[in-house]
Amino acid sequence: MEGLPRPGERATVRVELPPEVSVPTPLRVNPRRVDIKTGFQCNNRCTFCVQGDKRLEHADKTTAELFTILEDARGHADQLVLTGGEVTLRQDLPELVAHARGLGFRVIQLQTNGRALSVARVLDRLIAAGVTEVAPALHGPTPEIHDAQTRAPGSFKQTVRGIRNATARGIPVILNSVITRANAAHLEAMARLFVALKVTQFQLAFVHALGTAGANFDAVVPRFTDIAPQLRLALAVGRAARIPAWTEGIPLCVLGNDAGHAAEPTMPRLRIVDATWIIEDYTVVRHEEAKLKGPPCEACDLAPVCEGPWREYPERFGWDELVAVRRPRKPGSL
Repeated sequence: MEGLPRPGERATVRVELPPEVSVPTPLRVNPRRVDIKTGFQCNNRCTFCVQGDKRLEHADKTTAELFTILEDARGHADQLVLTGGEVTLRQDLPELVAHARGLGFRVIQLQTNGRALSVARVLDRLIAAGVTEVAPALHGPTPEIHDAQTRAPGSFKQTVRGIRNATARGIPVILNSVITRANAAHLEAMARLFVALKVTQFQLAFVHALGTAGANFDAVVPRFTDIAPQLRLALAVGRAARIPAWTEGIPLCVLGNDAGHAAEPTMPRLRIVDATWIIEDYTVVRHEEAKLKGPPCEACDLAPVCEGPWREYPERFGWDELVAVRRPRKPGSL
């Protein structure tokens, strides 16, 4: 965004936002969704994984345990996300999906690296069991960039094939990509690939420096000012193709004229069933613990709808890149 200071420069004036720019409005009542982490085994070893080494600390939940968790979850929401780790490594996944469908979940999403979906019979069995949408992850426009981050040679080709299998079957594909130092210069190319793959929508999520990502902070976390030009181009690709394009973890002042692409204000209220604990409402956790607001936010007109950055970012880099945004005022108003 024009007007953003470079790292090390402090903004001394507010940035004016044109009146035609839309700003996301929080829903009055966000739909509820339950996210169940079925276990933490994974066939990728992503350099930016927030789960870290949970796979070494926590055993995967059993089928019986997950049946009980699903039955409890249905009392909290009618939207379900099954995730991990890598959920498609579970041999009982079709059984879990079928049980969830029998409980009446309206949405059953698989959050996955997408590699198993490259095998058509695997995907067909999951769809038959009741999966309503898939959320694969693709982190680069080429095998070299993607595979270097997943540390799994061949994963790019498998994930792309999985996405193509899903779109060919008409199942919604909610694609997620984590913005890192490795792909920050390629966001536009990534968006063009997503459009070519005919995904239903895509999200560009700023890396959250927890777990492995926290351990690799200097290698994986880019600066907001460095990603801004490519991010603008990537979002423009989505708009031109009429494909919803969202961001996560990026303050509205960084998005500037693209503030309407921020996903947070309309995200479902999420109940997370993690390894051995439950987060009742992750929206509250995001606002009160996971993200921070700093001095620039105090004078910002967008503060009521902006969550700020993941707290690890300003704890390392400070607040110099963020600026207060001023919405247009009527003549004579303060």
